[in-house]
Amino acid sequence: MKIDLTDTTSSKINKALVQGRRAIGTPAVGMVLTLVIVTDEENAYDSLKAANDASREHPSRTLVVIKRAARSPRDRTTSRLDAEVRVGADAGTGETVILRLYGEVLNHAQSVVLPLLLPDAPVVVWWPVNAPLDPAKDPLGSLAQRRVTDTYAAEQPIHELTARADAYHPGDTDLSWTRITPWRSMLAAALDQVTCKVTSVQVEGEEFNPSCELLAMWLADRLDVPVKRSLSAGPGLTGVRMETDCGPIVLDRADGSLATLSIQGQPDRAVALKRRETAELIAEELRRLDPDDTYASSLKFGVERLGEPAEQKTVPAESKATEAKATEAPKKAAPAKAASAKKTAAKKAAAK
Repeated sequence: MKIDLTDTTSSKINKALVQGRRAIGTPAVGMVLTLVIVTDEENAYDSLKAANDASREHPSRTLVVIKRAARSPRDRTTSRLDAEVRVGADAGTGETVILRLYGEVLNHAQSVVLPLLLPDAPVVVWWPVNAPLDPAKDPLGSLAQRRVTDTYAAEQPIHELTARADAYHPGDTDLSWTRITPWRSMLAAALDQVTCKVTSVQVEGEEFNPSCELLAMWLADRLDVPVKRSLSAGPGLTGVRMETDCGPIVLDRADGSLATLSIQGQPDRAVALKRRETAELIAEELRRLDPDDTYASSLKFGVERLGEPAEQKTVPAESKATEAKATEAPKKAAPAKAASAKKTAAKKAAAK
């Protein structure tokens, strides 16, 4: 069932939700959380489809906030809120409200969303694209216990990771981190099968894929060994090679679906590492609403520290050259002082 509301208010939207539930014969509210999706018109359909698929596991009230840019100066001064209420089969297993904001109300989206939140239920805010640099300080992000972003959709994903590390607050998470959950599980299981010490790691994947950097930072943070990041044609992550004192451990995925795990002294095994859809990633994030300390530790490790030991810092070439000049200067000055001293002694002898 769909109910269209033009130039409406939050109270009218709440009444439409009650009316829709009564019309389909389910007056009780059986939802476990409120999912707020902040997106644009271009990505609204795909984001809402992923949320509806995830609602089969997590029945929720989904609020889609679409900020519409006004075309003329007159439209920018007028405020309008249009809504589309979906209940029943059109909204998965929960309820969906699509909010389109125009004019001045764009700057007060939290005032529109706040009356529509489920009472005594957790709130999750998801930015599929154009996420703020500090989600916790965003007006909508401040309403949520969990804030989901996706650095893969950013124009400069690697720089975005650094900004996320500087602005991290408990409750922040990233779908690029969620994508590597099967990889982390498989690598941890592989290390549990051996009693060897890891000496170095190499992570291979396509360029501008923040999941590769996050996996490399996780390995460097946990194993305290040098981790090198190398490039490949993709898709996504293609392989991890861990050098140990008992031989290499290799997890290779060339086709994006089936991987091969190779451990020294054991037969090779085929492992299912399929690239997952967005609905599966969102469903995984909604399973836990507490802060992800492992993600925070890996994120704060720093992209710039990849490729060098955790306890060793590389001295820049300019600093080395400066130090070399500083040490050579006293050596050159010493013979000059000796020559001047000899000349002074000769002049005194001639005067006598």
